[in-house]
Amino acid sequence: MSISASMVKELREKTNAGMMDCKKALEESKGDFDAAIEWLRVKGLSAASKKADRIAAEGAVYTEKTGKTGVVVEINSETDFVARNDGFKDFVKNIAAHVAATAETGDILSQKYTKNTSQTISDLLKETIAKIGENIVVRRGTKYAESANSYVHTYTHGEGKIGVLVEVTAENPAHAQNADVKTFAQDVALHIAAMNPMALSQDQISPEVVAKEKEILKAKNLEQGKKAEMIDKIVEGQIRKFLAENCLLEQQFVKNPDLKISDYAKETSKKAGSAVTVKRFTRYELGEGIEKKSTDFAAEVAAQVKGH
Repeated sequence: MSISASMVKELREKTNAGMMDCKKALEESKGDFDAAIEWLRVKGLSAASKKADRIAAEGAVYTEKTGKTGVVVEINSETDFVARNDGFKDFVKNIAAHVAATAETGDILSQKYTKNTSQTISDLLKETIAKIGENIVVRRGTKYAESANSYVHTYTHGEGKIGVLVEVTAENPAHAQNADVKTFAQDVALHIAAMNPMALSQDQISPEVVAKEKEILKAKNLEQGKKAEMIDKIVEGQIRKFLAENCLLEQQFVKNPDLKISDYAKETSKKAGSAVTVKRFTRYELGEGIEKKSTDFAAEVAAQVKGH
């Protein structure tokens, strides 16, 4: 059958695929729109699989609060150019909305997409890769749901470079949504973004981390010529400082260094009329822990030229 320009236009609007791909899909499916969409999907999956081994360390960290649920997700792309693409931004928001809404746990890619349960998140990801033309990775996501005596705050810093979730509690549930409690949560989230604490309190830092830090400090002190019999005492003091600098409650408040975060919590408790504490937090920084590939573009171009 003859494929009209209006049919191609309609399919393109539905799928966001390229004009020539839409025309080819309609020709292959003899004008059947559902079959054409499936053809494009299959073609897209094939294209996506070829991109899956590319390193994706750009992208966005995104936070959102819907009702009583706060979410932070990290979605990676290969380039910051794609991270600014509207299609990529929509995908990030859809993943955040899914994380907030789903009751499923475990591997996010295998979960049924809450907006379209005929798809998995993996299906949605592959379709997005096919449309955008670059590898995308759904790296991680966390959500906090408010309880009767807690308040959840979300904060995004630097246009998607850092995202923070923090949950604070009030001993009296009637005060959990108090303006002073909300201001405290907002300030603590900003502080977490800036100061990057390892844990809430000292007991949450693993003994392995402390032991490793002791080894490093001991070696440094020996290199600096400190007396061997004094090393243990020196390291003990340095470890106390390390713990204070890396535990949220012990850190000096970034907006007022005269206060520790634990002191600020006490001040807020007095204002709110109820004991206020930080229950937990999550901080994502874009690309942290991802080994970025160093590309020799001259060698890459030379290899491509040889292949032609």
